[in-house]
Amino acid sequence: MDSMRGFIFDLDGTIYVEDIVIKGVVEAIKSLKARGDKVVFLTNKSIAKREDYVTKLNSLGIQVKLDEVINSNYITAHYLKSQMKEDDTAYVIGEKPLFLELEEEQIKLADIPASASYVVLGWDRQFTYNKLNDAFQAWRNGAVIIATNPDRTCPMIEGEVPDCGAMIGAMEGATGEPVTLITGKPSSLMADYILNRVLKMKASDCFMVGDRLETDIRMANEAGIQSVLVLTGITKPEMLKQATFKPDYVLESVKDICTL
Repeated sequence: MDSMRGFIFDLDGTIYVEDIVIKGVVEAIKSLKARGDKVVFLTNKSIAKREDYVTKLNSLGIQVKLDEVINSNYITAHYLKSQMKEDDTAYVIGEKPLFLELEEEQIKLADIPASASYVVLGWDRQFTYNKLNDAFQAWRNGAVIIATNPDRTCPMIEGEVPDCGAMIGAMEGATGEPVTLITGKPSSLMADYILNRVLKMKASDCFMVGDRLETDIRMANEAGIQSVLVLTGITKPEMLKQATFKPDYVLESVKDICTL
């Protein structure tokens, strides 16, 4: 028997689009698990809690436990916990799940935005000028800017909608400085956590499966994980020609994963 391998799956555009599971995915993941491979799920999306993803995957027929799902909120919380001093606080732009997951790790939130030590940027569908100004004033006072994920858009059945990249763009427009501290894919923070704390496997024994070149494929390539692009989400075949980050494998969808 071949040695065990690890499979890290993106969610949106890879496993499902909105509430519709992509054809053949359920069977493919069952096959991987049946042959003894490890399977985990990894998402940059900051507008749901890990528990929400467990519920959703189980409802779609994919059996998963909480410790097999990692999102950018979770990595953000762990990073802040390792960095923040006792008196530090964070000003957060994002939706309720991000706040809840930060609070679960006892991250202290700022009462006065301008005095925050950190500004956390997450996807926020109620983003306003006032929130941007609060974050900007904190930055002027020396706050460190951290973003959950760099995704410009999120795939939807009818197309795409702006994601956290839009919040990052607003912040960069105000400060004139790039936001470089990002916890989600393609960050090495996320890759290291998945390899060392979740899978506990060597990068070369693992596959990262996703639909985005600049997050999924880039993270895998930079971490030494085998990269697998699926064509069920954002990336179309013609986009590969000019791509900076090229995958090791290209599959029509996750249904073909057992061919690797």
